[in-house]
Amino acid sequence: MIKNKFGFALILLVFAATNAFSALSGQNKKQIPAELPPVTDLAVIDMPYDVGGTALLKWNVRPTDTTDVIYKIYVSSMETGGWIKADEFPADARTGKDIDLPFWAWEVSAHEHAVKVELNNFYGEAQATGALFHFKVTAVKNNISCDSQVVSAKTVSNWFRLDRVNNLVLLIVIIIIFFWAVSHAKRKGLFIRRIAGLDAIDEAIGRATEMGKPIYYVPGIGGMSSISTIASAFILGEVSKKVAQYDSQIKVPHYDPIVMTVCKEVVKQAFLEAGRPDSYREDINQFISQDQFSYAASVDGMISREKPAAVFFMGYFMAESLLMAEVGATTGAIQIAGTDSEGQLPFFFTACDYTLIGEELYAAGAYLSKEPMLLSALKVQDFGKLLVMVSVFFGIILVVIGAKLHWDPFVQGILNLFKAY
Repeated sequence: MIKNKFGFALILLVFAATNAFSALSGQNKKQIPAELPPVTDLAVIDMPYDVGGTALLKWNVRPTDTTDVIYKIYVSSMETGGWIKADEFPADARTGKDIDLPFWAWEVSAHEHAVKVELNNFYGEAQATGALFHFKVTAVKNNISCDSQVVSAKTVSNWFRLDRVNNLVLLIVIIIIFFWAVSHAKRKGLFIRRIAGLDAIDEAIGRATEMGKPIYYVPGIGGMSSISTIASAFILGEVSKKVAQYDSQIKVPHYDPIVMTVCKEVVKQAFLEAGRPDSYREDINQFISQDQFSYAASVDGMISREKPAAVFFMGYFMAESLLMAEVGATTGAIQIAGTDSEGQLPFFFTACDYTLIGEELYAAGAYLSKEPMLLSALKVQDFGKLLVMVSVFFGIILVVIGAKLHWDPFVQGILNLFKAY
């Protein structure tokens, strides 16, 4: 009887323990999904408007996305296994607002996670574009993790960048204005403000002709790749044309042999256009030295001996600018200078009669030649600067007003319009 009672009690105890364990297990199974459900709406697409090699993962923001939940992004190029951790971030970050695309190319949403995965960083540029990759998102909280379903996608190079359409519109506007300016310049001409230094060229050449003295044209020490040297070659062509018309003399001492070769052709063409090819001489352009101060000393000696009636300093100059301009001033020559080197402008202001400041040097070729294409390019540049200044002015006002009134989408839209991407 005692054994039967003991056996019955043992059976009841085992049954009670089994029920308790089952209840506990069931409770745990219910708590884990409630506490940390897996991502069920994961999607992957090719990153729009890029050169390839980047995938974009998207899934909805969930109520459980708190700061203590961590999302880990995994990527693999194999069907099974081979997972590489590509990123890790808190669950309350990385939404659609963080994607750096303008409003016309991307729908900004704070209710959706959006994460870029740069495959080039893990597989190399050659392998990342065009291959099939697999992705999953693991949510982690308090050592409990849940994996999402695996999604797959390929990345491709996009042929059109919608995010840069603002730049395209600006380019089209500038092209239209350019062709309008060319047409207007051919029909009626274009107004360019008077530049005193360029108007004085005729006076300087005429004075040299009357006095029977030479003209010196110093193109500086810049290479042929320098913008100021290219502008100087344009001016040299126009000056040489007037020299040929007046039957005067011009000498061009050079620092760079390549610049000398180019300037030889420029001067020869100018004499040809002026109808005086017989007056052209090969010794008009002379190579002096590629040492900065040896070049300056040689030019100073030539100016001191021949005492020219006019001296032009056009191009890129450094410390030799004052050394040469000061010697020219002592001979009584009319001196006209121009450079885009801001540090040398004060010396030319001091020692020269006229000085072209910065961009006036670039405009000199169009100013002297009156060529419609060059004048149009000059006018389009001026219009572009005006457009930028006006746009920036009103853009600043709109951004300040939007920030004051907390119109964040409006402010972001204005900033997108000014972004180059």
